[in-house]
Amino acid sequence: MKTTRAWIALIAAAATMSACGQPEFHYVRDRDGTTYFKVPSSFSRLDASPLERLLSDDHPSSAAARLRRQQVWSAAYDQAARPAVEHLFGSRDPFVYVTVRKLTDGQRNEISLNRMRDFLLPVTEQTRTAYLMSVLRAGRAPAFSHFEPLMDRELTLGDGARGVRVRYNYRIGGEIQTFDQTVILDGKGTSLSVMFLACEATCFTRRAAEFDQIAGSFNLLRLPG
Repeated sequence: MKTTRAWIALIAAAATMSACGQPEFHYVRDRDGTTYFKVPSSFSRLDASPLERLLSDDHPSSAAARLRRQQVWSAAYDQAARPAVEHLFGSRDPFVYVTVRKLTDGQRNEISLNRMRDFLLPVTEQTRTAYLMSVLRAGRAPAFSHFEPLMDRELTLGDGARGVRVRYNYRIGGEIQTFDQTVILDGKGTSLSVMFLACEATCFTRRAAEFDQIAGSFNLLRLPG
């Protein structure tokens, strides 16, 4: 199987590099072994649970939080000298966030390419408008403004998997941040795999090839059976 062979090749490469010294990459699989990717070894891995709490707003002791821990796997990597999960939404150093989520029946019925685009931040015009109206009604200034679309590509993968890759800019706190998001729905429609890359815009432009290499490693692994 192609994806299985690809993962074996990644492990072999990592073992070779380890024998010669510091490996060039962190090679990562999710908890169930269905999604894999690599990031440069210069990145530090963080505990992603504070980030999940921030994104979900669930109380850590709630039933919703317990269910989320069962259904969601996440990893975060930061290249800053002082790594922090807050860098996901604003940093001059690259940040990588990856999550794999088991979908409920209701979520499976609602999933669409536009929902994939809007997975983390408002990307589609309808969602951006709804976000702006919501913060204005609350009497607040939008935390994310001056949206600029840079790339929007639909993905068709093996075994019926599909998804999108979008790249865009937002102004956050006076700085322009670039976000690159890949979202893949597996062929059975049971899980969503997401890779979210972030960096200040000039950083992203300067290191575009490195970001493309990280995003290009993100894939699904077909397991036997």
